[in-house]
Amino acid sequence: MATKTTKLTANHWGVGTAEVQDGRIVSIDGHHDDPDPSPINGNVADSLNGRARILRPAIRKSWLDGNPTAVARGRDAFVEVSWDRALDLVADELNRVRSTHGNEGIFAGSYGWSSAGRFHHAQSQLKRFLNTIGGFSYSEGNYSYNAALVMMPYIVGPFRQHIAQATRWTVIAEHSELVVMFGGMAMRNTQVSDGGVGTHRMRDNLRKCADAGVKFVNISPLRTDTDAFLEAEWKPVHPGSDTALMLGLSYVLWSEGLMDEAFLARYSVGFDQFEKYLSGDADGTPKTPEWAATHTGWAADDVTDLARKMAANRCMISVAAGVQRTDYGEQALWMAVTLAAMLGQIGLPGGGYTIGYGVNANVGNMERLFRWGTLPQGKNPVANVIPVAMIGEMLRNPRGNYTYKGETRQFPDARLVWWAGGNPFHHHQDLLRLHHAFQSPETVIVNDLNWTSMARHADIVLPVAAAQERDDFGAGKSDNALVPMQKLADPPGEARVEFEIFHDLAARLGTEELFAEGRSADEWLRHIWEETREVGQRNGVALPDWETFHAGDVIKLPDPSPHQVFLSDFRADPVAHPLPTPSGLIEIYSETLAGFGLPDCKGHASYFAPRDLSADEGELFLLSGQPKTRLHSQLDNGAYSLSRKIKGREPVLIHPYDAEVRGISDGDVVELFNARGRCLAGARVTDEVLEGCVFLWTGAWWDPDFDAPQARDRHGNPNALTHDERTSNLSQSPASHSARVSLRRFEGTVPEITVHAPPVLYSETD
Repeated sequence: MATKTTKLTANHWGVGTAEVQDGRIVSIDGHHDDPDPSPINGNVADSLNGRARILRPAIRKSWLDGNPTAVARGRDAFVEVSWDRALDLVADELNRVRSTHGNEGIFAGSYGWSSAGRFHHAQSQLKRFLNTIGGFSYSEGNYSYNAALVMMPYIVGPFRQHIAQATRWTVIAEHSELVVMFGGMAMRNTQVSDGGVGTHRMRDNLRKCADAGVKFVNISPLRTDTDAFLEAEWKPVHPGSDTALMLGLSYVLWSEGLMDEAFLARYSVGFDQFEKYLSGDADGTPKTPEWAATHTGWAADDVTDLARKMAANRCMISVAAGVQRTDYGEQALWMAVTLAAMLGQIGLPGGGYTIGYGVNANVGNMERLFRWGTLPQGKNPVANVIPVAMIGEMLRNPRGNYTYKGETRQFPDARLVWWAGGNPFHHHQDLLRLHHAFQSPETVIVNDLNWTSMARHADIVLPVAAAQERDDFGAGKSDNALVPMQKLADPPGEARVEFEIFHDLAARLGTEELFAEGRSADEWLRHIWEETREVGQRNGVALPDWETFHAGDVIKLPDPSPHQVFLSDFRADPVAHPLPTPSGLIEIYSETLAGFGLPDCKGHASYFAPRDLSADEGELFLLSGQPKTRLHSQLDNGAYSLSRKIKGREPVLIHPYDAEVRGISDGDVVELFNARGRCLAGARVTDEVLEGCVFLWTGAWWDPDFDAPQARDRHGNPNALTHDERTSNLSQSPASHSARVSLRRFEGTVPEITVHAPPVLYSETD
């Protein structure tokens, strides 16, 4: 007789109620208290029980045979081995690289949303382990909003702090009259949050804004970057032209006497320098509405009209994270601050600006009351850190120099790469180029659940347990919920919990005590929970003991700042509450940035035309973004993700005119191509995308056909087409939204998707 149980679990996309039958996860539904649960939970059961699951440790065949270049990484077969054999090989490689090249020769590239749990977190586990053996080279920043992380401290202060201080949407509903959204406000992004989300509040809070009469303007090439219930005015712009539009708006405020000169004088520095550029005195080009129109596709009168409306109303300027992922993406961020300063509403309820609304479920909705306990990573003795979007460049150019934050730095010589909790063959640009770059390390180790493209580029593959296959607790970085995560099922095959893997490796390397500190996984969980209880007690919150909590339901804590207004203290008294900038004020002109002497980031916000990389770029702008069917590439082989594909491929949105002139019908398989690569996708013909643009969702597992031209991706990954140039020499951030492509109907036999099945596998006895 079948045994069914129902248990609580948590993911980055929310709390789930899981049905488990005979030790196997059958389904996961949203929590009953969540008003807008994410359907992404529909991917979990099929992906964790799917064909692509890694069941045993595996070694790349050519590498194991001692001839690692015989077959390229990403194309080779694998040999399944015992755990003892695999861990002995890992330990030997770590010792070889450390003794020959030093710990800087180990690059731990862990990046991603690997687990919502506080203890079983892939990056924390790997980094703690490597720190006990002398450290590793690593990356910093992220692919989502890296330009803001680097740029904003020079202008207003640390971005992570400011995103936590964002004006609450409840305040906007009460005080705002107009919200101008550069890049829209995509609800699909707000399903997820770093580390998890207890309650999805965004939809209800935006409805309250709409019900209160707040007007929204969606400045994005995609109409559905705002949901229909907002009734936003859709004003699409040419991709990469947001800075030009903001300059045109600023020109109207300046020329018509609509800017707040008193605010600029008291709260900012450097407007006089920017004014010379805006007026054209500095370069002979006034940034008039007519000038802006030539870059944006708007009519000059529309630029003027919006500027006047922004000045006449309590206005919130919102800049989505995607806006900065273009050539010179830092400039749109700086211009948004400059434009908001000219309006003079920064620090007022419902006014000013926010960069990052819509980047996750919690920005502007909730913050945690206190910091939860976590697994300490220890101290890394290796200081060599690279920008996250320069992984490929590091592999191609070991010991090469590059510019970052006004400094000349040197890449490490990464002889061994260890990846856990991420998939660069989703995040990174120009995947064929990345494939070639990954041929250079001597050894690549990957911890993963499934045979993703990254796992296929490994020499040693270690199968790990999923979040649902171990005990833990969830608590987001910006959420107010504590969620018991009970083990739902055993890991399949020989997959193991990562703590146990690293514990066994530490025993081989003589660092067992340093890594484990005498604690088992269960004892670490209890220790971290006790730390959380102690911090809660200091903040007036009594939390239950571990047994009571882990057997119970979600615990929700109060919002520490329900009426929060961004920079209100600074506005009230800029002397008592200065910004952490050299002047203590908003730096419309930055002496620091000007002093770097960079050709692509001057002393004030400036417009730079997008790069023209090649005559073979293509005639259509390629847009890409987070899908609503999964988090990035996670669980792409799950049922919900697969249900929205077209003939097994990721859908690409095509304007009816662009489809008609190419003979493309809805549901056709199409080929996108440019000088860098090509991929297949499923056509979705719709007027929701701006004519001259196509929109291809991110996250389809890269499935290259190496026998086809440019190793054509069968599946629809936009990073088969994006360039691997960065935004600028300042931040070296990804500029993936600056690609152009050609498009045609695919003729001939449509190839099968292969990446959702394992590669060729042998046993040690074969």
